[in-house]
Amino acid sequence: MRRTIDWDRDSIVIVDQCALPHEFRPLRLRDVDDLVGAIQRLAVRGAPALGAAGALGVALAVQATPDDHDAIRSAAARVAEARPTAVNLSWGVQRALKRLPEGADAVLREALAVLEEDEILNRRASGQAADLVRELCPRRPLRLLTHCNAGHLATVAWGTALGVVRHLAAAGEVERVYVDETRPLLQGARLTAWELAEAGIPYLVCPDSAAASAIARGLVDCVVVGADRIAGNGDVANKVGTYPLALAAARHRIPFLVVAPESTVDRTLPTGAQIVIEERPDSEVTTLSGIPLTPPDAAAYNPAFDVTPADLVTAIVTEQRVLRPGT
Repeated sequence: MRRTIDWDRDSIVIVDQCALPHEFRPLRLRDVDDLVGAIQRLAVRGAPALGAAGALGVALAVQATPDDHDAIRSAAARVAEARPTAVNLSWGVQRALKRLPEGADAVLREALAVLEEDEILNRRASGQAADLVRELCPRRPLRLLTHCNAGHLATVAWGTALGVVRHLAAAGEVERVYVDETRPLLQGARLTAWELAEAGIPYLVCPDSAAASAIARGLVDCVVVGADRIAGNGDVANKVGTYPLALAAARHRIPFLVVAPESTVDRTLPTGAQIVIEERPDSEVTTLSGIPLTPPDAAAYNPAFDVTPADLVTAIVTEQRVLRPGT
């Protein structure tokens, strides 16, 4: 499986996720300014992929000013602060920075180790989650619902929540996947649908506003999502629109599973109330591809994430463990 983010000689190469599904466009990021811009406009996104971006960003900074540790740390801080909610971004930065006293080669080796580990950890976590789905959902074949994009595009390779779908589909256990469109930037309709089409897995794009209705009608056996930050008590920050899915799943007694690497768990935060929620520009809601959708003076409430309380989560599955915060 091709990597979403990688290192090539002296720069970072990503899949430009703003171009999908119409164009598969590799993008070369040669310096920290390029990387911060790509993160902020969501050309690279997804918690595990952002962890890799953070580590590689430190390698770019070292490359630019190898003997100026203050400048390197300043550039690394810019990368870490490019998006506030996903803890993996700052985790990747800090992991690479720890090797700075050992020199540029050590920093790059550490960043490349993040890339190498990512697919292994995600396969392990999603494999454990697939087994849990089999345990909790007796019906075959399965009808799954997912929100946003937690596939290989959100990671270095393979995926978290969509990795679960891949495991189950490979065993012939998936009837279809309901793919929430994920307003306003349509990461589900654009990215998850593209991944499923590539993999030959049946899917239906679902308007966000129809997801609870699909659950209520008995069309969904399990909801599987990723995460951008998980608080110590099991509260989960994920793409906005996740919380209402958890409410609907709880109301209709179907499992709601969160799949993420252990690095997404932030033990410094006791609850989700301390998670900083990124606010995105009004224009993402008030326009579509530059075409106005609202009156010209309209403002928008546009949080990028919401927080699902732990008591609505059936299980959180990482590469190391299965947590059941709701029980």
